[in-house]
Amino acid sequence: MTPVPPPFDPELTAALETLRDMLPPRFTMEDVEAARQGPGMELLDALDLTMDGAFEVEDRAVPGPEGAPDISLLICRPTGPRPDVLRPVIYHVHGGGMVLGSSRVGVNAPLAWARELDAIVVSVEYRLAPEHPHPAPVEDVYAGLLWTAEHAGELGGDPGRIVIAGASAGGGLTAALALLLRDRKGPRPIGQMLMCPMLDDRNDTPSVHQMAGTGVWDRAANETGWTALLGDRRGGPDVSPYAAPARAEDLSSLPPAFLDVGSAETFRDEVVTYASRIWQAGGVAELHVWPGGFHGYDAFAPQAALSRATRAARTDWLRRLLAAAVSERA
Repeated sequence: MTPVPPPFDPELTAALETLRDMLPPRFTMEDVEAARQGPGMELLDALDLTMDGAFEVEDRAVPGPEGAPDISLLICRPTGPRPDVLRPVIYHVHGGGMVLGSSRVGVNAPLAWARELDAIVVSVEYRLAPEHPHPAPVEDVYAGLLWTAEHAGELGGDPGRIVIAGASAGGGLTAALALLLRDRKGPRPIGQMLMCPMLDDRNDTPSVHQMAGTGVWDRAANETGWTALLGDRRGGPDVSPYAAPARAEDLSSLPPAFLDVGSAETFRDEVVTYASRIWQAGGVAELHVWPGGFHGYDAFAPQAALSRATRAARTDWLRRLLAAAVSERA
């Protein structure tokens, strides 16, 4: 018997109908190159990353992992008067199913937080699968974070107040980054924001089966992304937690986490399980499961009530996190 998916939010149902031709739920390796060259990618170059002059923007090449090419960081700094204290830094990792995207994908979200909270945004461009399988993407993300922490001061940023954040594949890479930083004893972010994160290569939870063939990014698309990253290892016994964070046996001693996900999306159950395991390990996590949300709904239907509530919850968490970091220093 085919499991019945939970209903979509009525406002989002209308948005999903308009997206069906542009974003079918299934996505195969044959679709990757066309998607990379599609109109959505071209629109990224037209984005006003200055947010009407609120930020000065630069792309900077910095050293990549040892023996690998340099990586590019998109750095957005507020143009307003420099405050008496160094600004917090939001280190952003873009989504795209491990196979698509650039440092500009999804950066409008952290820029909105940064404008409200007077923060700096650094968005990393990492190598994409399948041309560059694991560990290339996460090692690029790690190298970018090390550079950001080491050079935060010259950017006007506070190396002691870095938040790491990402959505979808970027959320999974952000979770993996937190694990790597803990295990390699690197800089410690004050928090990790995991928005509808892609965490589990096994692709076999109840929500994965519920959402097959519907919504955005279904089981077949998920298999495409994970296979691009891991090849024949996908779903097998020897997958690194730095590739698929759900594989981590130990989720203790991680930065406080914010996790959110829609109730009507493939990643629902792996995200809920990950939050529960952080709690079970004695950690701090705030979890939101948004009723009727499909994958990426807040980007595709930004005016929907659910999308506005989602953005407000994220900003509120960041505000509280940053305030707590200041209080701890006082």
